[in-house]
Amino acid sequence: MKKYIAAFAGALVLFSCGKKQNEENKNAEVKSINIIKLTSEQIKNADLQTGNPTLQNVKEILQLQGTVTVPPKSVVSISIPLGGYVKSTNLIAGMNVQKGQVLAVLEDMQFIELQQDYLMAKEKFELAQNEYKRQKELNASKASSDKVLEQITTETRTQRITMSSLEHKLTLLGINVKKLNVSTISNTVKVVSPINGLVSKVNVNVGKYVNPTDMLFELIDKKDIVLTLNAFEKDVASLSIGQTVMAFANNSDAKKYPAKIAFINQSLNGDRAAEIICKVNTYNPALLPGLFINAEVEVENQKALTVPEDAVVRWQGKFFVFTALGNNQFQMVEVKAGVKNEGFCQITSNELDNSSKIVVKNAYTLLMSAMNNDEQ
Repeated sequence: MKKYIAAFAGALVLFSCGKKQNEENKNAEVKSINIIKLTSEQIKNADLQTGNPTLQNVKEILQLQGTVTVPPKSVVSISIPLGGYVKSTNLIAGMNVQKGQVLAVLEDMQFIELQQDYLMAKEKFELAQNEYKRQKELNASKASSDKVLEQITTETRTQRITMSSLEHKLTLLGINVKKLNVSTISNTVKVVSPINGLVSKVNVNVGKYVNPTDMLFELIDKKDIVLTLNAFEKDVASLSIGQTVMAFANNSDAKKYPAKIAFINQSLNGDRAAEIICKVNTYNPALLPGLFINAEVEVENQKALTVPEDAVVRWQGKFFVFTALGNNQFQMVEVKAGVKNEGFCQITSNELDNSSKIVVKNAYTLLMSAMNNDEQ
């Protein structure tokens, strides 16, 4: 038993030593290429150029996600004031319709009765109006009493109210009362589209009876779409109304759609995020309602130390720049790389400031040269 314990302890010591040796080798490798010395000819061939880091405002790209949505004012539910049977409809969800296009034809006996009541009320009103004119003339010549004139005046007003009420009911059904007469009475009414839009729902079929409370169709005005994006609470303060947003679909980031922030919901949801409502600058049919969307927003941060992207190299999972020490010598300095924008990269290092002289062009060439020298 003691033999096994001793063997196990020995293995642990060997493993620890091996691990320590690997770390020492890596540190030695970094130190071995930490300072590189080149000849003037090598510097000329590599086309190395030096410069100073600059302090400038860094524009951070904030990534947001959300969906293409339709505001309530652009969603239209189609119904009919009176019930009836669906005689015909050709609509299918996904179809585009034009304003004034017939969506369905409904039929019912009460449509006939309503038109009949209107025409009868119209006749009674015209009769009462003629009688009123006659009684007014008789009253003026004292051939008729004031009471009779008052009665016929009331009757005329009553018939006008009845006729006007029926006229509005027929108008709601889409029946033109100016063209309505005995020969044009119909048992059907047409349901027409009030907008140019997309059919999102079809809730009827031929032969179905629909009530006044039933929704027959749902239409969407696609041109009024908005982008509803989610921003986490730490990012909300960086956003403001009027900021430009570049949106793109999941399947392609090549095609981007510019939009502007219109509203910012100051109330956070359960995910500690606020809804950002953006209006698209130009409508595009590719932005289908419900489509998942990504968006980028440029946010200006405080001034930061920046260098050209070509000045930052990556090696062994870390970022470095090369400082010029003079006498054709260069030193690798580890930095933290930040936001990249317009060809510049934000860096953070306690060893650098805007007076430091660093390699700003072909830094990777210098890294490769240093590694080759180290191998040799």
